[in-house]
Amino acid sequence: MAGQDKSPVAGLLLTHGAGGGAAQHTLVALEEGLDVPVRRIEFTYRREGRRFPDRAPKLIAQVQAEAETFAAELGTTTAGLVLGGRSMGGRMCSMAVAEGLPAAGLVLLSYPLHPPGKPEKLRVDHFGDIEVPTLFVGGDRDPFGTPDEFAAHLGAIGGSVTVHWLERQGHNPKPRSDAEFVSAVADFLAAL
Repeated sequence: MAGQDKSPVAGLLLTHGAGGGAAQHTLVALEEGLDVPVRRIEFTYRREGRRFPDRAPKLIAQVQAEAETFAAELGTTTAGLVLGGRSMGGRMCSMAVAEGLPAAGLVLLSYPLHPPGKPEKLRVDHFGDIEVPTLFVGGDRDPFGTPDEFAAHLGAIGGSVTVHWLERQGHNPKPRSDAEFVSAVADFLAAL
């Protein structure tokens, strides 16, 4: 699209968090505010009306299948897509890329570094296998990971890492923060 002619990014695939869906306000704002094709996907468990997510291998397989379908529709491969999403969904995209799914980059929104109150249960084992540019955007008061906790682990990622903290926001930033999400993601995509 306009302004993205020299970018390797053909599109952005977005996934939702464990308790939300594809209609989450930040994901919608990104689709409406970015100058690249965006696809928001609904994980199967949500489409089937189940509250609890499937296990990681099934979610990762769905990310891969959805990325391949979206890429084919855009006339590219998954290497032309940036993958990401909110919380659990972004984590599944990062795990898919760490397992070998080609991508132009990752956009991880409110990444769940660990469960609230359990900083010893880190979700970073796959970081060393991520070799693509990665953007983290989250609230600086997120109980799933503080800025200092993130700083201690982001160096394991092989690709370049960009971090944008939303001031005085938690795990579910308010809709008023959506413009800041869109701006951070747009800047990241423009730099690829």
